[in-house]
Amino acid sequence: MGVGKLARLNRLFSHPSGRLCSVAVDHFIGYGDKFPTGLTRMRATLAAIVAGEPDAVTMHRGIANSAWESHAGKVPMILQSTIARPDDTVCEQIAEPEDAVRLGADAFAVAAFVRGSTEGRYLKTVSECVKAAARFDMPVITHIYPRNFREGVAISYSPEDIAWAVRCAWECGTDVIKVPFCNDPAAYAQIVSETAVPIVAAGGPLSRTLEEALGMLQAVVRSGARGATVGRNVWNHDRVTAVVRAIKSVIHDGEDPRRAMSAAGLSQI
Repeated sequence: MGVGKLARLNRLFSHPSGRLCSVAVDHFIGYGDKFPTGLTRMRATLAAIVAGEPDAVTMHRGIANSAWESHAGKVPMILQSTIARPDDTVCEQIAEPEDAVRLGADAFAVAAFVRGSTEGRYLKTVSECVKAAARFDMPVITHIYPRNFREGVAISYSPEDIAWAVRCAWECGTDVIKVPFCNDPAAYAQIVSETAVPIVAAGGPLSRTLEEALGMLQAVVRSGARGATVGRNVWNHDRVTAVVRAIKSVIHDGEDPRRAMSAAGLSQI
């Protein structure tokens, strides 16, 4: 590993716990014209996220170019390069590793969906991004999601499918793998232990309560994973900064969800 890549990864995983607690605001393609408030008021959302001091924030280059100026250098930024939907109605790359360098990002993210007839196309894109990023010693984080097609198209959370997604990303040469939690701590722990690159959990769909979301993150930490990246379970709440602090407490300190909420001044939300 080159020293440039090592420096960037060390900034992302700089907490003494060795884990990453990051927030993502790269969800626009999944919502069309029905944006949640947290994604509509992006400047206010970013300010509230940064106030909670996460380890990194993932975004597309348009947001990085026009809404990140006042936060640049204060919190590491991860540049998302992919716009895609699980049903393949959208599947495009809108940024390159060179953009990540120009914008001061500490990592370049690429998304992929596996299972189904198009998984090879996604994995080819991941491999091409890894090759292009190597020129700049830029780490690549693959956001990878297995699908099932039993009733339409949905994300699969089965341990077998999660293991397959992780192996696909690893074989493509990615540096960090972001993948859903399979809701089976023992199975997730086995996947983590058998993979030679860091695994961080995707924050998942919107939970019924914050305590439920934190409970999932607690299980992720106990599995040995290297942290999590959370999106809608952060910016969907009114008290974004407090939620980020509660999530950090669980991921970095191994705190119980209720105590983490109490310490952050949050009630049952």
